[in-house]
Amino acid sequence: MSATQALARFCSSLEGTALPERVRARVRDLLLDHLAVALGGARLPSSEAAYQLLVTMGVVQSPRAGAALPSDRPGATLLGRDERAEAAWAALVNGVAAHGLEMDDVENRSSLHPGVAIFPAALALAEQLAAPINDLYAAVVAGYELTLRLGAALNPASAYARGFHPTALCGTFGAAAASARLLGLSAEQTAQALGIAGSMAAGSLAYLDDGAWTKRLHPGWSAHAGITAARLAAAGFRGPQEIFNGRYGFLRAYSDASFPEELRPPSGTEDFALQRVSLKPYACCRYMHGPIDCLLAIRRQHAPDPHHIHRVRCGVLSAGRGLVADPIEAKRRPGNVVDAQFSMPFGAAVALITGQAGLSAFSETWLQHPAIRDLMQRVDCESDPALDHYYPAEWRATASVEMDDGQVFRASVRYPLGDPENPLSAEQLADRFHELAAAAIEEPARREALIRHLRQLDRLEYFSWSNLL
Repeated sequence: MSATQALARFCSSLEGTALPERVRARVRDLLLDHLAVALGGARLPSSEAAYQLLVTMGVVQSPRAGAALPSDRPGATLLGRDERAEAAWAALVNGVAAHGLEMDDVENRSSLHPGVAIFPAALALAEQLAAPINDLYAAVVAGYELTLRLGAALNPASAYARGFHPTALCGTFGAAAASARLLGLSAEQTAQALGIAGSMAAGSLAYLDDGAWTKRLHPGWSAHAGITAARLAAAGFRGPQEIFNGRYGFLRAYSDASFPEELRPPSGTEDFALQRVSLKPYACCRYMHGPIDCLLAIRRQHAPDPHHIHRVRCGVLSAGRGLVADPIEAKRRPGNVVDAQFSMPFGAAVALITGQAGLSAFSETWLQHPAIRDLMQRVDCESDPALDHYYPAEWRATASVEMDDGQVFRASVRYPLGDPENPLSAEQLADRFHELAAAAIEEPARREALIRHLRQLDRLEYFSWSNLL
């Protein structure tokens, strides 16, 4: 059996009722995290532009209007808005919104953001189909597993070196797998959906050159394409039989050094890959989180005066240098918030000066602050074989602050905050939800009720946002 066939069989046969409670609980935590970033990003300019596309196309429907959608189905919710749209288009807008804050979940081995591609597709399609809640569980797990195992097989360092964004590439297949499971496709049809998705997977790193919004489009497009691929397969459209390892397959097309042995379903005794997913406490690229943890620890312990800091050195992973550290002169002069989210010098400076690195820190106000601009010029980024040795399983980091008087403060971290080995607590997750979702849900009582409903998701027989929002 080929890798495509084996993974398709796994995804199509997955039953929500058979999932261990620890896996179902993890799905609920990941859903809470996803909803926080989706609601928090719903009104960003990039999200408004995506929404206006749907308005121009005439596919947005007010729940009060009563007009049928093009599919003649009830449609799916545009998160943070009153309107709805057909599921594939709702997934596009919701995916763009959820990636806008740069705070969605991430996984180390694959170096990608799985939830922001999987949840927009699964939630929109589940709502439109009025899917049983156990089918939603199965679809989400199937999507995460395929995305993360494909990402590990791709070899993220190789994909980055070639200018590709792994979230966009692998998320398209994961969204197709989740959609196929919700549509009840057979193993053969699911394999066809994956084959079709292979011609839809794309994602360029060119946004790093000028702070473009295309990174935010990547997961939204993946979710949209995944639903479309599954529907095409359901209609009988044929795709390549072996999309992953074939002569012109995905791994050969997007990687110079892939690990095809990673392309296997989980064994009976193996934990699901989604158990390895990290949640992000800081509003920036995950490659910046470890050094930020170190600098925040130095700030708490030593309180260095920024005016007397001679040099800041951040130990970054070589795989992430092109994202957050190179070219260093450009990274020391970010031109907008998107640039700042991929600038280790900015992350270091804002952490040392404000003691924060959350949503409020990555803002135009701090980006233009003279003290931040000044300190960025004294931040260096260094790679270390001792850190790279453990990558991608562990994203270790170091940082040091050298003062004018010669004192040097140092810190290191093995597991950045938010890793499964250093997780956010239930209270921290709730606080994070309140902070991010307040942009769309102003009343604290409503946000608290939503947290409670999400944590009691199993009480629902069928998925519907009307039972939650």
